Amino acid sequence: MNSLARLFAALIVLMLSGVGAKAQEKAQEKAQDKLTLALGQRGNWDTAVAELGQQAGIFQKHGLSLDILWTQGAGESQQALLSGSADIGLLGTQSAFAILARGAPLRIIAAEATGAADFWYVRANSPIKSFKDTTDKTVAYSTAGASTNTMALAFTKEAGAKAKLVATGGPSATLVQVMTDQIDVGWSAPPFGLAQINNNEIRVIGYGKDLQSVRGQTIRVLVTVAQKQDARPAVFARFLRAYRETLDWMYAGDDALKPYAGFANIPFATAKQVRDEFFPKDILQPEHVMGLDALMADAVTFKYITAPLSKDQIEDLIRIPTPQR
Repeated sequence: MNSLARLFAALIVLMLSGVGAKAQEKAQEKAQDKLTLALGQRGNWDTAVAELGQQAGIFQKHGLSLDILWTQGAGESQQALLSGSADIGLLGTQSAFAILARGAPLRIIAAEATGAADFWYVRANSPIKSFKDTTDKTVAYSTAGASTNTMALAFTKEAGAKAKLVATGGPSATLVQVMTDQIDVGWSAPPFGLAQINNNEIRVIGYGKDLQSVRGQTIRVLVTVAQKQDARPAVFARFLRAYRETLDWMYAGDDALKPYAGFANIPFATAKQVRDEFFPKDILQPEHVMGLDALMADAVTFKYITAPLSKDQIEDLIRIPTPQR
């Protein structure tokens, strides 16, 4: 075979291999089961699990392709879920109780956060020193039914204050409202607000983790509707396996910190601070909803529900797939 013939043969092989690779890539894309997620607060460490896992190829390895819709909080996520435009939504646990109590066939498929890293703050020059000073003041939360809504209620109740609670959306929008004197007390979650704290622009008056009603309770959950889980139980089981594998990777070393820093648009050192100081791994345990009795009692107190859910309702609500390692 002369050199021209060998060159031609090599080109044919290269072309065929390229066609084969593209065909294989398309076949793999076709084999991926798609899930749409409605998640609040883009940039938070705990809400970034799906984003980071997808970037790392973990969900793809489990045959899943995720489409993530970022919302301002549980209120928007709930709308996306119940309208059918999302398969999975991130809600406050007590909000999930309320939706089930109203007759919607909701299912909790994973615990998202047990305890809280959220915090409430004022401008550095504000006369407000604690929640005891918030009577007749405006106190922020994200959206109705969100865990921040519940925590704002808990802060004012524990302080015995009669504040006006106001839905302000995400941390960035809330900060603007606080700094322009539209809101007296803002809310945030790391990494948002850390720079302002360090620069003495704002002052924290309450950490969610210090609330008696939050410690040891799963305040946020990932939910779906019964029809979706019943139609594709194996897909939701694979989602939880990939979610857990992503969490293990996020805490195994510092490999997840660089993509998280890029995703949240923060320095690497801040990303490490957020994880190590505010989100110990035991906060993110997807297989167990903790503190149900206390959560139920608070849901009644804060008028999410008129009476505790029955045992049958709880069993129907919490349908976390059995983890398989």
